[in-house]
Amino acid sequence: MAKLEIRELKTWVAGLVILLFAAVPIVSILTDQAFYMAQYSRIMIYALAAVALNLILGFGGMVSLGHALYIGIGAYGVGMLDFHGVTNGWLQLLAALGVGGVFATAIGAVVVRLKGMTFIMITLAFAQMGYFLAVTLRTYGGEDGRALSSRSQMYLLDFANPVVLYYAIFACLMATLWWVNRSITSRFGMAIRGSKSNERRMLALGFPTFRYKLAAYVISAQICVVAGFLLANLTLYASPSYMQWMVSAELIIMVILGGMFTVFGPVIGALVFLLLEEWLSNFHSASFPAFGELVNEHWLAVLGAFVIVVVLTARNGVYGYVGKRGRTP
Repeated sequence: MAKLEIRELKTWVAGLVILLFAAVPIVSILTDQAFYMAQYSRIMIYALAAVALNLILGFGGMVSLGHALYIGIGAYGVGMLDFHGVTNGWLQLLAALGVGGVFATAIGAVVVRLKGMTFIMITLAFAQMGYFLAVTLRTYGGEDGRALSSRSQMYLLDFANPVVLYYAIFACLMATLWWVNRSITSRFGMAIRGSKSNERRMLALGFPTFRYKLAAYVISAQICVVAGFLLANLTLYASPSYMQWMVSAELIIMVILGGMFTVFGPVIGALVFLLLEEWLSNFHSASFPAFGELVNEHWLAVLGAFVIVVVLTARNGVYGYVGKRGRTP
């Protein structure tokens, strides 16, 4: 009975957050505040990448500090083709997924054999290689990156319309959540989770764990490529900064903050993390201006302290804490 009530409470929270996302364009238009759509589009894109990372982190036990590489590949799939006059969004996305798939398969074939700190450092090394490679591409802006001439042309989807772009991002996030939710209870998902718990036993049972883990890594990377494609269209920019290790670290924080043992937790983590980032970095206090200036200058330290408190008090993150509070005696 208690488990049922917890599940219902989590469902209500997830439903309210989804409803919030769905209603943002309406509120933005009614209040004439286009900023809301841009802000929540960014949140959903990072939520999409965090959900992808959680597939291998929370359910597979693979702590990747290099998933920003695939966000960058998705963004440069748009930026590079746009530079050469190719604005067809489907071709841009296909090219990005193709390159991302090759990189993910090659890198995954190496890293999924590793564990612990070695896995973390090798994924970080590959991501930094991608970052420095992008910096050297002076034709495409080098370290500064380059602005896009226009958003991708998707024929049936007019990305030049912010509302259409917003709901395209929303649809991608919803589809990914649905797929991950179905996958983790399937044979594929159970094999990934079993490999995390006891890989030796899974091998003894006849499961080719390497293939399952590699497939999970590649799928996770490809979803991040889609996130990068959407991010470039949102910002109208392709930059090496999308590949920096700090972006990968932020994705990990979002997963942990929201709850890495849940499907919807990373969405909550991205929402809380990015809203706090926006609020703290622009914090002002009329009553205590000195305090407001202190928080404004050192907002990263305040955000870090908040994350530490959440990790120490709620092992399963903010979304997991909802279930904990909902538990009956």
